Amino acid sequence: MTDTLAGVRPDWVDDDLFPFESRFMEIDGNVVHHVDEGPRNGPTLLFLHGNPTWSFLFREVVGALREDVRCVALDYPGFGLSTAAPGYRHYPEDHAAVVTGVVDALGLTGVTLVGQDWGGPIGLTAALRRPEAFERLVFANTWAWSTNGDPWFELASRVGGAAPMRLLARRSDLVVNSFLAMGHRRRTPTTAEMTHYRRAQATPARRQAAALLPGRITGGRAFFAELEAGLPDLAGLPTLIVWGGADKVFRPKERERLEAAFPDHETVVVPDAGLYVPSDAPEEFAQAVRAWL
Repeated sequence: MTDTLAGVRPDWVDDDLFPFESRFMEIDGNVVHHVDEGPRNGPTLLFLHGNPTWSFLFREVVGALREDVRCVALDYPGFGLSTAAPGYRHYPEDHAAVVTGVVDALGLTGVTLVGQDWGGPIGLTAALRRPEAFERLVFANTWAWSTNGDPWFELASRVGGAAPMRLLARRSDLVVNSFLAMGHRRRTPTTAEMTHYRRAQATPARRQAAALLPGRITGGRAFFAELEAGLPDLAGLPTLIVWGGADKVFRPKERERLEAAFPDHETVVVPDAGLYVPSDAPEEFAQAVRAWL
């Protein structure tokens, strides 16, 4: 199943909503879209999204921080404006390999990972592969370990990853239409914002990436086992946790486990924000990052 984008910024991307230059690079046959804003001589924030979003999720945070810090935000192949190579599996370990390739291609150093949802385990895997490049961590409603045995995640993964649900997700854009609504608790995404998520996954082929990820929560046991085993190597990095307190997916127990795994941490809870806290509460998110840096 192949992609349909061609490494160009499509006309449906609103320059007012997404006021950044779209850049493209080839990583292992994938055409990876990213934005690279701000000064090159200061800290670098590497923003990694979850499912079913793309770098558009961080647009207001990037806009607020780019005067002071370098902001790099990318789309995994099959998400946003990135094009997957033929045969690309859309597994988190494959996304982590692409992120590692972007770090190498851009020569990034002094990186602060900003990982939301799947961006946490994907970004941490890249950090384990390039520990010399990463200096700090920012987590937003994410996790970094196997959830096998957790009834909530087991159920969500098995139902969401089942063949009938994957088929429905590809045919009807179920993931975008359900996740984005549920993941914003403080506000409702505008029609224009939803259009940017729907147009990014406008065909069944483009929806394959989002349809597969839920099943990898339990299906990616080897990926999560390797990540969890490597966490002690990253445990000393200064860490900021910005948490949407009204999230129905990641609970306080996930936040508390991150706090235990990364003892040099600060935590900011936005009580009424949901899963997509960088979009649901962008002012608080940007303020927390700026004050912490």
